[in-house]
Amino acid sequence: MRFAPALVAVAALGGSYSPLAPFAAASASASASTTATTQDRDWAQIITATFKNNKPCGATANDVDCRTPAQAAPFVAQSFSAYGLTCPAEQAAVLAVMALESGEFHYKHNMFPPPGRPGQGTANMQSPLFNLRYAKSIPAVAPHVANVTEDMVTGGGNGLPAAELNRILALVTVDEYNFGSGAWFMSSQCAKAVRNVLRRTPDQGWLQYNAQCVGVPGDDPDRLAYWTRAKAAMDIK
Repeated sequence: MRFAPALVAVAALGGSYSPLAPFAAASASASASTTATTQDRDWAQIITATFKNNKPCGATANDVDCRTPAQAAPFVAQSFSAYGLTCPAEQAAVLAVMALESGEFHYKHNMFPPPGRPGQGTANMQSPLFNLRYAKSIPAVAPHVANVTEDMVTGGGNGLPAAELNRILALVTVDEYNFGSGAWFMSSQCAKAVRNVLRRTPDQGWLQYNAQCVGVPGDDPDRLAYWTRAKAAMDIK
């Protein structure tokens, strides 16, 4: 995952489904007190404080992908409850990465360097492989990728055409899933040991999360600045 915004318009997902169905199911296992703590936070304000530029939607040519902090906040909060990210440091790390990778929620498709990498995107700017795994984890979306294997996505069978990679990406870039991608990634694709470090020593955990899970240096100045702002917004010492 690297910061790399918009490639193609989002294709419409055929059929009817309930976007929050997997979130609702996962939330049932969360404790009432933990869920209340997460939901009671002013996430729009926290997101705004995490951003550096806070450019309004409409400030770039990619308006279709842009969402304001107020628009994104309910989905971000719901994803933390759904995927069991109850520790403020975990939440801040996810938010900081998404803020940087998506250009502060202006983009959800990779397009840098132009024309971008087919199939890479979401607010978490995930690679096509992670987007396939994410799609398969969502009951309402999984049937649409039932015949797609990881080997096909990674190129073992000569790879999938760009149109198919972008079709898979479109399944997980509706708002409900787009802003849940970071919480899903941390909860399912990152070792619990890294999350435990985040809980005990947030700054060290941030470095490990980026290095061991995201695959980038956590001490990059721009990346570190988002983490610092997210910590301050959530009163993490």
